[in-house]
Amino acid sequence: MSAPHVIIGSGINALVAAALLSRKGEPVLVLERSDRIGGCMRTEEITLPGFHHDVMAATFVLFLTSPAYGELAADLGRHGLEFCHAANPTAVLRPGGQTAVLTMDRAANVAAFDALGPGDGSQHAADVGGIEADADFLFALLGSPLWSGKMARLMARQAWKLGLNGLKTWFGDALQPARAWLEHGYDSETVQALWAPWVLHTGLTPESTYSGQMGRVIAFALEAAGAPVAKGGAGKVPEVFRSLIEENGGEIRTGVDVERITVTNGKAVGVETGGGQSIEAKSVIASVTPTQLHQRLLEDTPPPAHAERYRYGRGNFQLHYALGGEPEWIADGLEDVALIHLTDGIDSVSKSSNEAERGLLPVTPTICVGQPHRLDPSRVPDGKAVLWLQIPDAPRVIKGDAAGEIETGPEWTEAVREAFADRLEEILRRHIRNFDGIRLARRAYSPADLNDLNMNLVGGDPYGGACSIDQFFVWRPFTQSVNSATAIANLHMIGASTHPGPGLGGGSGYNLAKRMGA
Repeated sequence: MSAPHVIIGSGINALVAAALLSRKGEPVLVLERSDRIGGCMRTEEITLPGFHHDVMAATFVLFLTSPAYGELAADLGRHGLEFCHAANPTAVLRPGGQTAVLTMDRAANVAAFDALGPGDGSQHAADVGGIEADADFLFALLGSPLWSGKMARLMARQAWKLGLNGLKTWFGDALQPARAWLEHGYDSETVQALWAPWVLHTGLTPESTYSGQMGRVIAFALEAAGAPVAKGGAGKVPEVFRSLIEENGGEIRTGVDVERITVTNGKAVGVETGGGQSIEAKSVIASVTPTQLHQRLLEDTPPPAHAERYRYGRGNFQLHYALGGEPEWIADGLEDVALIHLTDGIDSVSKSSNEAERGLLPVTPTICVGQPHRLDPSRVPDGKAVLWLQIPDAPRVIKGDAAGEIETGPEWTEAVREAFADRLEEILRRHIRNFDGIRLARRAYSPADLNDLNMNLVGGDPYGGACSIDQFFVWRPFTQSVNSATAIANLHMIGASTHPGPGLGGGSGYNLAKRMGA
């Protein structure tokens, strides 16, 4: 047997690459340092027996709409992958009880938004319709290899279609911050509040360049594909991939820590593990961060120019609840919504993310609440419920508490974690009438805890690095980067730190596998 393609890590991008390459008959060996595969796809009984929680990632809209799923759907389905859907993907609940709910019916959304603000429904139709009309070009920018003949041809066709000035205008509009998009486009502060928190899930803020375009993309994707969860939990997805990869002759090993990539004459030829084993490789595919690659796995090889400038973004905080019954929200119509944001609007989202970026525990964090049991009842005992809370604006390194209430040092200690969880719980309590009566147990994960679970989450950053314009698109991870290539032959880098960036789309793994002939 010839030397395999050795893949370091087993997140969504690694699994997509392994599945596609093994399906083509290529020998594949996936090495995972943890005791389980899946990266951020992990489901556990972390509160009480019988309550299954997605510890990190939960929603698969990016995967369902990806070319990777388009190619692998039949095979993954054959191995048992199913997704569960809700008719109402997302909503916002403001402190005063005002709500806006997004359905998967555009006409219904237009009517509902027009009722909240004159013309807001028409603006929504224009926004998602614009994304729909430009889908081929836009999703190529967001998902395909950017440094390629295919992209050059796409650019040429778009320039021909729009004219050079029209193309310049298109890019100018795409760079608009979300605050400008929402405040100039929507009259209702509640509709603005529906979309403002979503930019945090792309690693941006309402003031970030191109966050407006990312907001429109998310609005289109949620309306078109919903906010699906995997039946049985997110941890089911990597196990289905394992079954498919092994069926194709690939191999996956857990509990194997790759300590070094072996480089000979400028070419990657294998890896060395913490157990002292040397493994020969046809190529090495590293689904890691730049820090791990260049400071750990290639410590004897000079890093790329300015690699030390690579920046990581805000941390993530997770909070999970086991409940003895269904939550009674303070507003009607939220019982079957997949993801509910608790926020008062653009200014609130901007304030909390700014506090986190300055190293402060936010006074009023932006909270995303998932109700996965409403989509997949198999996750809980009969009559019970779980809540999945994601707080996308927690500091990686703590400089203080913006409220001046929690005693902090620079590290996320257990005491700080639980005090911050108490703050979040009090906000949740104000939005759920019967909270105290149904609360059974909770489990919190600070950014430091998430980093300990997955070393790619540097300081709890789930996006593989700051997603600002200088570290995105053709400049991700470095300004000189070209797709997944490195300066070392046969060594490829994939994952959230590479184009097309974070999320469960599997884009970088898919793009690399296709370039390798899969």
